[in-house]
Amino acid sequence: MSTTVRGERLPTAFDLSLYLVTDTGLCGEFGVAATAAAAVAAGATAVQLRDPHASDDEFLALGRELAAVLRGTGVPLIVNDRVHLVGAIGAAGAHVGQGDLDGTEARALLGPGQVLGLSVQTLEHVAEARARFLRDLDYLGVGPVWAQTTKPDAAVPGGLDILAKIVAASPWPCVAIGGIGVAQVRAVRATGAAGIAVVSAVCGRPDVTAATRALRKAWDQEDGTR
Repeated sequence: MSTTVRGERLPTAFDLSLYLVTDTGLCGEFGVAATAAAAVAAGATAVQLRDPHASDDEFLALGRELAAVLRGTGVPLIVNDRVHLVGAIGAAGAHVGQGDLDGTEARALLGPGQVLGLSVQTLEHVAEARARFLRDLDYLGVGPVWAQTTKPDAAVPGGLDILAKIVAASPWPCVAIGGIGVAQVRAVRATGAAGIAVVSAVCGRPDVTAATRALRKAWDQEDGTR
């Protein structure tokens, strides 16, 4: 997948179809790095490091560990919120929410060559992003689509109707997140979303490889490629 939103192409290897968002607590003793490595080997196409409870030093150490296990895979590591740590971690870019650093400030910190995503929940968020950050962003994370338990302060679920409207209105590819498992893939794919972002559907599962493969298979079947 590639885009020319900023007048330059992202690497064609940047594929949003199966986007893993990490949860340190859910990953437990198996660990974030091991979870990401297993998921990528089974078909995950992007990994976002998210740990709002970690100190910057802890986050940096975990990020570098993740970057090491992803090196050579072609799968980008995206940093949640902490844009100032992207360079030190060696990540491919950052993802910010509505209450985080705004798109222009985040792009200024990142520079032109790295990935930047933004979380949105409403059509108003998309309109604002188009007006203010058109040349700054590379993709949108849309959700929660359904109820979820991994982010206590998440917005109210918008459902498939809002997801479809946001996908149609967005000049950027959209990744759906929130309550998505194998059973929801077909409905999400039908909206035109570029991918699914998952947390508990992979993190903390007894068999991370099997869980990821099931999601990969469901997405690819809807794509008609496998």
